[in-house]
Amino acid sequence: MTEKLYTKDDLIEKSKEIAHLIANTPEVEFFKKAEAQINENQHVRERIASMKSLQKQAVNFQHLGKEKALRLIEEKITKIEEEINEIPVVQQFKESQAEVNSLLQLVSNTIANNVTNEIIRSTGGDVLRGETGSYVENTTPGSCS
Repeated sequence: MTEKLYTKDDLIEKSKEIAHLIANTPEVEFFKKAEAQINENQHVRERIASMKSLQKQAVNFQHLGKEKALRLIEEKITKIEEEINEIPVVQQFKESQAEVNSLLQLVSNTIANNVTNEIIRSTGGDVLRGETGSYVENTTPGSCS
């Protein structure tokens, strides 16, 4: 019995299904709620706006070679970043962002590991040793030794 061969389009379609599943997990739902809370928080919005303004000034000072002014602006930016990071809703957002990133990494690693294992199994190899069964000494793909 021959296995069905899948096209790139088949894989893209399945990846859309996986994306839909991921987008509807508790981790992503919490992330969306945390992001909404940040967007609704006037204090956070004001601090972010201040930081963006200072970042633009920093770019200008850097372009003009004004090192002292640039250092002062960078210190203000750092202070605002620290202040923003102290806000509980921002901490929750960052934690939820890390959880979503971990989930994506887990799915990505699981796919990669299973592809490798499928290749090893389909060639009669040894999954525990991580070797395919198609290993032939001193040959390269496409050569006839």
